[in-house]
Amino acid sequence: MKYILFALLTIYSFGMNSCSSARKAGSGLSFAPNVVVAHRGAFKKNQLPENSLASLREAIRLGCTGSEFDVHMTSDDSLVVTHDNHFHGKEVARSTYADLVSNRLSNGEKLPTAREYLLEGMKQTKPGKTMLVFELKPSIVSPERGQISAQKTVELVKELKAGPWVMYISFDYGILKKILELDPTANTAYLNGDKSPLEVKKDGIRGIDYHYGVFQKNKDWIKEAKDNNIHLNVWTVNKAEDLQWYIDQKFDYITTNEPELLFELLNKK
Repeated sequence: MKYILFALLTIYSFGMNSCSSARKAGSGLSFAPNVVVAHRGAFKKNQLPENSLASLREAIRLGCTGSEFDVHMTSDDSLVVTHDNHFHGKEVARSTYADLVSNRLSNGEKLPTAREYLLEGMKQTKPGKTMLVFELKPSIVSPERGQISAQKTVELVKELKAGPWVMYISFDYGILKKILELDPTANTAYLNGDKSPLEVKKDGIRGIDYHYGVFQKNKDWIKEAKDNNIHLNVWTVNKAEDLQWYIDQKFDYITTNEPELLFELLNKK
């Protein structure tokens, strides 16, 4: 009995530490007590389309603490969920949503809008919730279009009252600063890997979400982030040995195409 109680306390302690940033986000929501962020949803194992509602639902079913998705703005200011600049040969930023939606994802879904994706994620009713990690892509048209996309995004999130579910991430530092200008309480993280934790803290950004190679070259940033309450996320980590390294470093989040593998490693620990 003592051994069972000790094991349960150990698992609980690890889980609380792993999701501490989400609990401190001021959202009033408690996300699933693990570090697993499904990259573009949990798509790989079941061969679902990336960034689809189906891959989001699978991430929620697995109990991931977060599901990351990519958002571009079309020429008619629609926010659509897709990773690449092109969709079925059409340039997203220079096409209307009507132009794009005529083509389907590989599972028959239509190209989801950010509104549809957020609403699907917010449907969750189970106690452990999945955070919606909203990556707003830089504009390939102009920095000004990037600023408009940031404004449209914040307006949408406020309209849907989705703020408690959302972490905003972007490679465009100006987009994150615009989001914070419009909503100083927004949970934000920077992706590009060229700023230290202290630099992003100065601008009110709450996290760094860098490629795993950046952290390998700048290991001192891990301690600096922890010392300054900057949450740590890393992308996109898929090999068992790399996943284990970031588990051991006690990252707040680990973004992966292999959420099932990451859960296996966490369960072993």
